Amino acid sequence: MPSNINTIDTTWILVSSSFVFFMIIGLAFFYSGLVRKKNALNTMMMSFIPMGIVTITWALFGYSLAYSDGNLFIGGFENFFLNGINLEATEDGGIPIILDFIFQGTFAIITAALISGAVVERIHFRAYMFFIFLWSILIYAPMAKWVWGDGLFEHLPTGAALDFAGGTVVHINAAISAVVLSFFIGRRKDVGRLAMLPHQVPLTLLGAGILWFGWFGFNGGSAYAANAQAALAMANTLLAPAGAIVCWAILDCIYTKRVTAVGLATSVIVGLVAITPGAGLMSPSSAIIIGIITSIPCFYMIMWRSRTAFDDSLDVFGAHGLGGIVGSLLTGLFVSTAWGSEVDGSYMQFLTQLIAVIIAIAYSAVGTYLIASLVNYIIPMRVEESDEKLGLDITMHGEEAYSDGEGALLILEKTEKVLNEVN
Repeated sequence: MPSNINTIDTTWILVSSSFVFFMIIGLAFFYSGLVRKKNALNTMMMSFIPMGIVTITWALFGYSLAYSDGNLFIGGFENFFLNGINLEATEDGGIPIILDFIFQGTFAIITAALISGAVVERIHFRAYMFFIFLWSILIYAPMAKWVWGDGLFEHLPTGAALDFAGGTVVHINAAISAVVLSFFIGRRKDVGRLAMLPHQVPLTLLGAGILWFGWFGFNGGSAYAANAQAALAMANTLLAPAGAIVCWAILDCIYTKRVTAVGLATSVIVGLVAITPGAGLMSPSSAIIIGIITSIPCFYMIMWRSRTAFDDSLDVFGAHGLGGIVGSLLTGLFVSTAWGSEVDGSYMQFLTQLIAVIIAIAYSAVGTYLIASLVNYIIPMRVEESDEKLGLDITMHGEEAYSDGEGALLILEKTEKVLNEVN
């Protein structure tokens, strides 16, 4: 075994990798509880399938494009097909290269899964599989290079943009892609006609709890060592969502006269997203403030969206997109050298963060549209209206999350209808 491996740091990243992987399960629960019963299984499947597809693309291409030597925009080919992914320590020392591959791979998986929340209940599952295959290579990997691979965002004219654990590469990236995909596919047929109520709110609360738990590894592990910075990141991961919960509950009381469970679960996500870019770079009091500030525009965005024809089904933009944007910008104001940052918050750092956010939005939006156009040319991304009416559990998977016997009958009736049309 290599002698320059730090076993304590390695242990911490092993644990953190497991935490982040568990977040994918939490996301499946969180999203599934928010959809109608007839689409519950399909929604969970859209979080599970990236575990296979994105893991393989990360192994074959993604990790190399994100972290191997190349240029400011894209990595090289030296780690294609797991070449060079071994037990040796990373260039910075401390942990094995293969563990870095695992840890960053879990980020790639959950980022792709996040996109599904905006297009649930109407996207063709096979088209979604093809989409995340291309997206993880062409959109996620380059942006990971820009943020963490000594790429574009670390060499902006105004200085290096700060993103401790993924405000741009994970949350803004996924949310903007989700918005573009939502507009590309179109809204659900029942939006504006029927109440689109969550079928299982306790499942969503469970998912939010698992996500918060896993986020301690998401942010804490991004310190890449079992040190004080990791402890700070975990403290801020506790405090920012707490601030968001309190603020959201007050806003809920003012505008709806009650504190909703869905609102509470959403506020947890908003606070977590907001602190992610600066989790290990600012004081705990700043984390509370960021959680409170970010929850305000996110609350109003989600309220506004619900009264429009914009069908971001599970408010991916309202929580992850706007939360990531505000959190990234506030990071430029609240970071402190007294708390581990190499720079103090300033107007110039805010400007740098703004430039990075704009570039991330533009690249994600244009790239997603092009990929969606290609996929749609090969496999129609929108399901047929009859499939949408029956529910995607039955039509996409031939299974039901909650079997009452009616689903099997619907499958038989649809199969008989298709056979009759063919004959």
